[in-house]
Formats: sequence, structure tokens, C-alpha cells
Amino acid sequence: MAINPASAASAYANANRMAQSAAPGAGEDFGQLLHKAAAGFVGTLDKSEQASLQAVTGKADLTAVTEAVTNAEMALQTVVAVRDRVISAYQDILKMPI
Repeated sequence: MAINPASAASAYANANRMAQSAAPGAGEDFGQLLHKAAAGFVGTLDKSEQASLQAVTGKADLTAVTEAVTNAEMALQTVVAVRDRVISAYQDILKMPI
């Protein structure tokens, strides 16, 4: 499978945007940070779903659909990686002696 450089650059830019928007601001607590990150993830999935629906009806460009699906896939992989790391950290805490 060949990777389109434009799609790769777009996916990288989207990941960078998501990372910058998820960066904690002054006075922002962890709950707000998680809420903002989850909202961004859901927004990415919604865009992907809308693009897929438009593709099914023949109203969308294949490139836009591919980009939206790739962004959603990357967001999902990020969420899974963060979840796995949180579970690992929690298990490490449980193993600590009191």
C-alpha cells in the first residue's frame, strides 16, 4: 500500500493540532483536559462518519473520505495507546508497597 505524501502531511498536521489543543493551559485541571481531548476525538469520528456517508451517496471526493478515515484511525490508535498506558500505570501503582 503506497502512502500519499499529501495525506501523510495532513494526518501529521491534524495530530499536531490535536496535541496542541490538548496541551494543558493555565488553570486547566486534568478533568477539563480529558474532556477537551475526548471532545476532539468524538469530533474527528463524526467528521469521518459524515465523509463516509457522503461517499456512499456519491457526494464526496475520495481523497477527502480517505483523509477523514485516516484521521479517525489515528485518533483511535492514540486513544487506545493512552488507555493502555493509563492501565499500565495503574497496575504499577497497585504493585507498590504501602
